[in-house]
Amino acid sequence: MAIRTLRVDEDPVLRKPCKTIAAIDERIRTLLEDMGDTLRAAGNGAAIAACQIGVLRRAVVIDWEGELINLVNPVILEAEGEQECLEGCLSFPGRWGRTIRPQKVRVQALNERGESFTLEGEGLLAQCLSHELDHLDGIVFTQRVTHWLSEKELQNL
Repeated sequence: MAIRTLRVDEDPVLRKPCKTIAAIDERIRTLLEDMGDTLRAAGNGAAIAACQIGVLRRAVVIDWEGELINLVNPVILEAEGEQECLEGCLSFPGRWGRTIRPQKVRVQALNERGESFTLEGEGLLAQCLSHELDHLDGIVFTQRVTHWLSEKELQNL
């Protein structure tokens, strides 16, 4: 539908909690489509939260294995284990760091039709879900970084 402008760096909207979506209507479906278009146009992201395009609503779109997964009002039901992750973010271009995320998560959400579903993710998908759900609570990955990667470290990846 449309490619939206990404909010970046110190934009205060990135640090505000998002509001629950009361009803999934055409406006929300358009938002999800725009988020998917924006994510794919960026070309280097795995997922996007609505706040990253300036909309303070609890919506996430993940591009997983070429398919877009829409999550409305997602909640982490369970988190297990721990993994060290290499992490970046569309809203913080060129910045990479190490974070600690759960190894496995189970998330409940609604899809674009308002149907409830559960999504389990391990490894990279668990990292992605944790990162995006943090966005919905106004938490950005820079707050989770345990070690920032230098230019030299980035070149050696």
